Amino acid sequence: MHRCRYCLVVALGYLSFCQITRVYVFDYGMYSADFTGPMMVITQKITSVAFEIHDVFLCIRVLFRRMPSLLEYFSYNCNFMGILAGPTCSYNDYIAFIEGTPYRHRDLETKGKVNVKSRLNDPSPNTEVIRKLATCFISLLVFLSVCKVCPVERNVDDDFIATTPFYAQVVYLYLSMLTTRPKYYFVWTLADAINNAAGFGFNGYDSNGLPRWDLISNLRIMNIELATSFKVFLDNWNIQTAHWLKRVCYERCPYNRTAATFLLSAMWHGAYPGYYLTFLTGIVITLAARAVRHNVRPYFLGSPTYKFVYDVITWAATQIAICYTVVPFVLLSVGPSLKFYRSWYFCIHIGCILLAIALPVKPRHLRLKEQQSAVRPSLESTDSNSNQKQKAT
Repeated sequence: MHRCRYCLVVALGYLSFCQITRVYVFDYGMYSADFTGPMMVITQKITSVAFEIHDVFLCIRVLFRRMPSLLEYFSYNCNFMGILAGPTCSYNDYIAFIEGTPYRHRDLETKGKVNVKSRLNDPSPNTEVIRKLATCFISLLVFLSVCKVCPVERNVDDDFIATTPFYAQVVYLYLSMLTTRPKYYFVWTLADAINNAAGFGFNGYDSNGLPRWDLISNLRIMNIELATSFKVFLDNWNIQTAHWLKRVCYERCPYNRTAATFLLSAMWHGAYPGYYLTFLTGIVITLAARAVRHNVRPYFLGSPTYKFVYDVITWAATQIAICYTVVPFVLLSVGPSLKFYRSWYFCIHIGCILLAIALPVKPRHLRLKEQQSAVRPSLESTDSNSNQKQKAT
């Protein structure tokens, strides 16, 4: 385990050194001399392989079949399909694709009926690639045509803050952040389409026997735009990075998992102060959202009408909370970011802290014990009923 940690520290340290050099030595601009993008992806891959090998030796996972050769290792890290923008994938998935054995690597059985002919032939990615390229075109068109209409920087403009009612500021914040997302949709969907065009990304068949090409997809656009909780949004945004953070940090950190994961994500993203403000805010909002979900949501599940009302309210709250959180991520600097939060009187920070204190959530190990204790009686009753039936027969 210590070797894996050393690998993570060295890889992340070198990446941080390069990011600091790019930001404060070469240029402070967002896209000037940005050579760290590919390094961010390679950092994920290097540490992923290290932890996968560690898990195999401890029999935590059995998916890693053998140690990679030097050629396989460099091929995994530097292959042309994902060297610039990713997405990161499991070494096992990549080597199965290279060897042409994805059917042996993954269980393709589904609950529904699967077309036998589609199993005998290699599935064609053409339809999926065309669909994703169309998504790229629409995303790029929306970004180029709408982004300049609602610039994020206007949220911290003195005249805008002084003359605009607060409710209008909230609406504008949502619209301005909404128009920045299509550029991420474009990049990640294009990267996914490139891998699919090469034949990588096949993830079995759905219940209708149709091939799925979402093995290394990085986002689900509709789930993002319709997210009704902070967690749902994060689970569908930059998916492969979230998986990496979960594997190397969240599942292994002995304490304060949420905070440690957000801080690691901030370090991985770069040296801009705005990144740290965003992820520190994300910690507070995540704890508050978890508290609300555990304590408030059960009261709205008794009726479809109540559930719908709850979903509408939580959708609006989630979208505003996300926009509020990521403003520093876009502005990058400390001054404008704090100016924005001051214009909102840090209201979401304060509200989330109060919610996290007023609505405590039981620790995860206690919740798991309660779930196990709730399952046992049902299993025992099932066993007793089956025994009675056997005796009766």
